[in-house]
Amino acid sequence: MSNVPITVAHGDGIGPEIMEATLHILKEAGARIDIDTIDIGEKVYLSGNSAGIAPESWDSLRRTKVFLKAPITTPQGGGYKSLNVTVRKTLGLYANIRPCVSYHPFIDTKHPVMDVVIVRENEEDTYAGIEYRQSDMVEQCLKLISRPGCEKIVRYAFEYAITNNRKKITCFIKDNIMKQTDGLFHKVFDEIAAEYPSIEADHWIVDIGAAKMADTPENFDVIVMPNLYGDILSDVAAQIAGSVGLAGSANIGENISMFEAIHGSAPRRAGQNLANPSGLFLGSIMMMVHIGQPDIAELAHNAWLRAVEDGVHTYDIFKEGVSKEKVGTKEFAQAVVDRLGQKPETLKAVEYKKPEVIAEADRKPIYSIREPQKKDLVGVDVFINWWNGNFYGAGNDLGPIIEKVNGDGLKLVMVSNRGTKVYPSGMSDTFCVDHWRCRFMADDQGSTITHAQVIDLLSRFNEAGLDFIKTEHLYNFDGQPGYSLGQGQ
Repeated sequence: MSNVPITVAHGDGIGPEIMEATLHILKEAGARIDIDTIDIGEKVYLSGNSAGIAPESWDSLRRTKVFLKAPITTPQGGGYKSLNVTVRKTLGLYANIRPCVSYHPFIDTKHPVMDVVIVRENEEDTYAGIEYRQSDMVEQCLKLISRPGCEKIVRYAFEYAITNNRKKITCFIKDNIMKQTDGLFHKVFDEIAAEYPSIEADHWIVDIGAAKMADTPENFDVIVMPNLYGDILSDVAAQIAGSVGLAGSANIGENISMFEAIHGSAPRRAGQNLANPSGLFLGSIMMMVHIGQPDIAELAHNAWLRAVEDGVHTYDIFKEGVSKEKVGTKEFAQAVVDRLGQKPETLKAVEYKKPEVIAEADRKPIYSIREPQKKDLVGVDVFINWWNGNFYGAGNDLGPIIEKVNGDGLKLVMVSNRGTKVYPSGMSDTFCVDHWRCRFMADDQGSTITHAQVIDLLSRFNEAGLDFIKTEHLYNFDGQPGYSLGQGQ
């Protein structure tokens, strides 16, 4: 069989050491790969490239379509953007997969039978990174959730469950508060779940769901969620399973995929032959399955399990009375190599099958393209920066000033501060800052308005000396409101 080309980045901090250990194991296991090495991370950032990756490195990734990446260091300050987020979004790596497994009794854990897979949406949510300072007191981050984005990640979760013989998928969302964004994610989950009747599907509000996962993770199998929740809770899941240092992850796109550890570059441990390479190694196991070499993945993974079972542990998981030998990075990798061909005796041995090849005609589309709904502009929110020195009850002072810009078929129906209605009938106890939302609707309730009316409204704001800082248009889609009410409205 011909070798598969892959792109490898050795990263920063402990990255080079754990990558060397990982590649040593794969090579000795017989991995059929050709490696193209690229530089990313701190050195590239400090050369003046704020993205942390050179143009020729993108060429390598597009050519090989497989990326094994060690952790990197992003310099503090200076406007440097997260390379992880840049790569995921630029290459469309929409699905982040993080298996979180306990290895009781050989690695300390309060959850000896935990085996949970976190499927995290990887491109959207607050990780769009669209942020603004809008006033002296207020910073804004936009949370963007799209229907195609929801469909892609939810369908991937169900297909992953089918392929990996998983029985249940749970959706974590917060749609009791974020009814538009998280509400869409939940709606899409229910729609797609109906297409997979063999998989049990349920959902939890993310706060109580996270509490239950931390308490009784054995009640969960696969958990799918939006980006921010998934980032936080995949680390929680990995840690309660045994250690964040043991968790690898896959970042799957339609054309390109990236495999990595979930931990950072740990510069304080660099160059000391101390780091545990297991997270990156287990990410590379996912890569081997992905590129169609499950035989290598199975051989290497079982050898790793046997080394863990034999008590050959790096410092981070070493425990007196359980561990047998404390080793460094290189020595741990060699211990795995020495056990190639062996299987664990207490831990469950792994078995990997070659991914099924599905004919193009039989593939389900990963997202749908729907007919546009009828969109009617019915109002506008004008956000202003205004301050009279009062933290409490200021809405009742501002409201009458805003009323003066009514006209041309538009009238003020609400002023809110940080989402809470403060006019009309605002309460003196409501804490206010210098960032206000002024909602205008058509005089004739239910009627549409025009862009020209919005422009004229902003002209009146300007003439009144009011500092408008952004607008949001209020639309109905097929007659249904596409905007939320203010709290208390």
